[in-house]
Amino acid sequence: MTYVLVPVILVLVGMVVISLVRGIAAFMKSTRSELEGGASAGPSAMQKRQSQMMMARIKFQAAAIAVVIILMLAHGASH
Repeated sequence: MTYVLVPVILVLVGMVVISLVRGIAAFMKSTRSELEGGASAGPSAMQKRQSQMMMARIKFQAAAIAVVIILMLAHGASH
């Protein structure tokens, strides 16, 4: 089971890093006027992208933590 779960963890960690980098890139593309825009203007496309990447990162982190817990439980049960 360890041989299956460790690569899954590595893939999930890679996805966390990718979503983090993409979110930072979206933030860097935002202009000062977009960041200081009024509430009536609504969120810009880059701000929406930042939110999407943050949610993706949170989901991947949660999945990675769940796999680590499963791995720890499986390892503890075998000893």
